Amino acid sequence: MLAKTFGSAVFGVNAYTITIEVNVGQGTKFFMVGLPDSAVKESEQRVESAIKHAGFMMPRQKTVVNLAPADIRKEGSAYDLPIALGVLAASEQLLPKLPLEQYIIMGELALDGTLRPIKGALPIAIEARKQGFKGIVLPAANAEEAAIVNNLDVIGVETMTEAIEFFEGRNLVEPLVRDTRDIFFSTLNAYEADFAHVQGQENIKRALEIAAAGGHNVIMIGPPGAGKTMLAKRLPSILPPLTLQEALETTKIHSVAGKLGKMASLISTRPFRAPHHTISDVALVGGGAVPQPGEISLAHNGVLFLDELPEFKRTVLEVMRQPLEDRHVTISRARLSVDFPTNFMLIASMNPCPCGYYNHPEKECVCSPQTVQRYLSKVSGPLLDRIDLHVEVTPVNFDAMTANKRTESSEQIRERVIKAREIQIERFKDFKEIHCNAMMPSQMVKDVCEISTAGKTLLKTAMERLGLSARAYDRILKVSRTIADLAASPEIKIEHLAEAIQYRSLDRDNWAG
Repeated sequence: MLAKTFGSAVFGVNAYTITIEVNVGQGTKFFMVGLPDSAVKESEQRVESAIKHAGFMMPRQKTVVNLAPADIRKEGSAYDLPIALGVLAASEQLLPKLPLEQYIIMGELALDGTLRPIKGALPIAIEARKQGFKGIVLPAANAEEAAIVNNLDVIGVETMTEAIEFFEGRNLVEPLVRDTRDIFFSTLNAYEADFAHVQGQENIKRALEIAAAGGHNVIMIGPPGAGKTMLAKRLPSILPPLTLQEALETTKIHSVAGKLGKMASLISTRPFRAPHHTISDVALVGGGAVPQPGEISLAHNGVLFLDELPEFKRTVLEVMRQPLEDRHVTISRARLSVDFPTNFMLIASMNPCPCGYYNHPEKECVCSPQTVQRYLSKVSGPLLDRIDLHVEVTPVNFDAMTANKRTESSEQIRERVIKAREIQIERFKDFKEIHCNAMMPSQMVKDVCEISTAGKTLLKTAMERLGLSARAYDRILKVSRTIADLAASPEIKIEHLAEAIQYRSLDRDNWAG
């Protein structure tokens, strides 16, 4: 007898429906066809054990399992449950009252029939609704994640027996229903770190406010203990709140990577990723035999923090250059090519020299100018050109640290940032791919960032003295436009331009002596 169930395969951040056909007929062997990988082939042993624990028998006849379309490679262990139910239906041990064909079924089976969580439940649920399926049956641990999708019956089950009873009508599992907007707004801007806890460092707060307002990349240079990491961790708290669409995009990526955790739901705060400097280039940008999103994609719509930037391998930093510009990365393999979004803000930190105390107000640096220059040169010029703001961080003195002066909270700073972003949204309303000043292409900068004759003279002098590249020129104009937006100024004034120029510290020829 022939039986059909439906599963789903995830490529990149999107899912595609897979038809699982099971035929039980004359013969004795078990065959699995349709380009399965090793994990899928091994499902025969898991399925047989789970079927026995559920009180059924594995057919001792010729059983053929076909995963269609046959030209797409099937990977992972999430096809166990649809294969098992298909085998039981084809051998007439399962007589479903609810049609199997109306549901997407996914889940990895343990030997005793319990279900383990799967990756990519959210994109699978989105595709199931798109293809017109009535519902989705999956492990209970993934039900909260899939329930974000409305107009779809999400059936979370703990064991294969529960799934069998559901289809036989003996266990009427209520579909899990969640109000997506309620989940989203209840946890919006729920950040633990807040700028209200930071004493001093007013110039750094100003630089980070500018970065947040325009979506600019930042590098902070300062000695150990100056507060670089503490300030970086607070940057997401002053970014504009995620929109519902951005939250869904972010959750999809984390779902595909298996980073959501059990019983997780919608991500409604901006991601903050801080990989260690020993990370490989594949782990950072994504890839592998089965292409998976890397740290730059996990930071999509959020912040990627690279602490101790010169300690990262040169190759790791160089492969990040193109995704920084294009805001997406393409992973190509022999049989497929996968796109992952990478619209993130880069914030990096570094010591000014190997000993860490170059330009320190109190401690003496023991490094020679050549050693300092060699250390700084570990970060390539093209990468630094892609970083809009270079900020020097100095340690906070004792008086500032112990002062009882109330400082601005993240919420107060975020209000100014949101107002500046609203100006930019209005400015770029006719451009679908551009949402903030940092995303402007070079050809648009000249039109949007017009400056006066005095401003041109100031910028020309700065370009000549600092030896800035054409890309750095564009960066200065973009940052000055953001500073003007924060001041609600329709035009870029000379003071806005002067402030933007001072955020190019590492371009100064005399910075390292």
